[in-house]
Amino acid sequence: MRFNVSVVGHSGVGKTSLVEAMLYRAGQLKRLGSVMQKNTASDHTTLEQEHQMSIFTSVLPFNWHESQVTLLDTPGFSDFVGEIRGALRSADNTLVVVSAVSGVEVGTERVWKTADEFGMPRIIAVNKMDRDRADFFETLSSLETSISGPVVATHLPIGSEKDFSGVIDLLSRKAYIGGQIVDIPSGYEDQVQEYRAKLVERIVETDEELIERYLADEEVTLQELNRALLTAFKTGQIDPVIPVSATTMVGVDALLDLLVTIEREPAERPPFVAVDGQTRPPTPDAPFSARVFRSSTDPFLGKVAYVRVWSGTLKPGQPIYNCSRGTTVTPAHLYCLNGKDLQEVPELTAGMIGALTKISDVKTGETLCDPHHHIDYGPLHLPDPVVSVALHPKTRQDEDKLTTQMGRLLDDDPTLKFGRNPETGEMVLSGLGDMHLNLAIEELALLGVNVTTTKPRIAYRETIKSVAKSQGKYKKQTGGHGQYGDCWLRLEPSAETFEFASEIVGGVVPSKYIPSIHKGVEESLAKGALAGYPVQNIKVVVYDGSYHEVDSSDIAFKMAAGLAFREAMSKAQPILMEPVLQLNVYIPEANMGDVLSDLQGKRAQILGMDTDGNLTVVRALVPESELQEYSAQLRSITGGRGAYSVKFNNYAEVPQHLQARIIQARQSEQHA
Repeated sequence: MRFNVSVVGHSGVGKTSLVEAMLYRAGQLKRLGSVMQKNTASDHTTLEQEHQMSIFTSVLPFNWHESQVTLLDTPGFSDFVGEIRGALRSADNTLVVVSAVSGVEVGTERVWKTADEFGMPRIIAVNKMDRDRADFFETLSSLETSISGPVVATHLPIGSEKDFSGVIDLLSRKAYIGGQIVDIPSGYEDQVQEYRAKLVERIVETDEELIERYLADEEVTLQELNRALLTAFKTGQIDPVIPVSATTMVGVDALLDLLVTIEREPAERPPFVAVDGQTRPPTPDAPFSARVFRSSTDPFLGKVAYVRVWSGTLKPGQPIYNCSRGTTVTPAHLYCLNGKDLQEVPELTAGMIGALTKISDVKTGETLCDPHHHIDYGPLHLPDPVVSVALHPKTRQDEDKLTTQMGRLLDDDPTLKFGRNPETGEMVLSGLGDMHLNLAIEELALLGVNVTTTKPRIAYRETIKSVAKSQGKYKKQTGGHGQYGDCWLRLEPSAETFEFASEIVGGVVPSKYIPSIHKGVEESLAKGALAGYPVQNIKVVVYDGSYHEVDSSDIAFKMAAGLAFREAMSKAQPILMEPVLQLNVYIPEANMGDVLSDLQGKRAQILGMDTDGNLTVVRALVPESELQEYSAQLRSITGGRGAYSVKFNNYAEVPQHLQARIIQARQSEQHA
């Protein structure tokens, strides 16, 4: 049997340590590594070892009781949601790890919601049972009240904190102690009876026949209960909870037994639905289809695409069609993944998680399929970036390599965005948090590109508040034909970005010169009168002027229009406009007061509050300039429990007391 399991949870709950313990107990590892010693099977990259945290999804297989289990160990920080969603989507089951000390955290709630979205059956491992202040029953209560799922304890701890020595299987009434399965220790009978009754009730409720017999006080056998639990888990009607300690290995055997006893095999999941509604059965004899859930670049193997095979069979040298791009690739070698190692295999079949190498024309989220049987599963749905920095290459050599190497990072991480801002001229990198950006910059350095960073310049705008008129006359005599253009412009505030009209009558300005005046005005919009920012929300009307039969020309009227525009704008009460973003902040209710107080100091307009599961959502309009450091600020306010999203909403007038400082800073930039 084969089981694919994504391992998810809040940062710091011990996911990687638990995966390490499972691999070691299964005999896959000869030595138990640790995050602190930088030698775990999961965190094998330079960045992960330096920061002692998971940044990328690791794929780690092992065998237990004649079953093959493949774990997808994911990062905990929400900055790496692309890795998390890719792993969740590619697995068939999910192991949610929760700390027995800190209980349900916002990261738990986020991954739970994503698992709901993907229809993932879940086991919950309450880790760190050996730590001070560890409390399984309080954590269980927190899960029952905080998580919108049918959680129920299937195992109980024997002891807690430093005395945590084993776990009890409630259905079998057996205990896992010291690597052995033994009878329940004395003193636990009443507790086992209480929690076993709760578990049995939850199980029989999922089966009509069993509930009738149970209510009639007929005997329900252990075999029947196990069979019903298996069905209930796979259909999402029960989410088992089990206590463990990754560092002392207590409970790991019981967890492994639970995994291979009740989890869903690839062939048991519903067929994956394509964007056009078609499906493929998850069987080896169906037409081949797979999706790239992650990619990386290896200095020797080139592009490595991590794929989940949804249907069919792929052999080396077999052409496959990239539905997302309309191209065909032919992988010469196929691999299974084992942490940092790739093991070549003769084929990849439905349900397997593997890797393709040396195929540059493939990116994360793309669908690969049989060239004669097209199917497109659509892209991974990922959040938009919320934090940006401007990049400044340190040397000309760094500048030359920046675009190429950044392209590699963007191919591997679709949650990063990079490009030159046409208004400010800056090269801007955007991501899902400060840590996300900092690590991307460290990756660039490892690729030989060194940069410094600054806050991106704000793309301010200028507009006017009143009507003004001005004449622009361009007259130049250099011998022979001269240049002559004369026009009067009226500037008015407008709801449109830009409007141009002509009220010329009597031919005082020939109609052939009106387009030149229009062009002169359009070019002048690029630099306003206050600080040289682009101008918008303005209507310009040419209503008078004069011309010369010989000396007038298109260029002369374009120049005259520019002169008239600049003078009229300076008289029309010019003001600065700033971009305003719609902000959605997702926080626990306990943090709402602090978050609202902080937003009020950011000139926010609070639009309202909603609920999203167990989180409160604060909706507000906030100037972009006030949110440039919001990622770190929100993390500080909420202890890492908050998240947010932003999108552009509108431009609004900058308060007068701030305009002078912005104008002065702009002038300093222009004279630098």
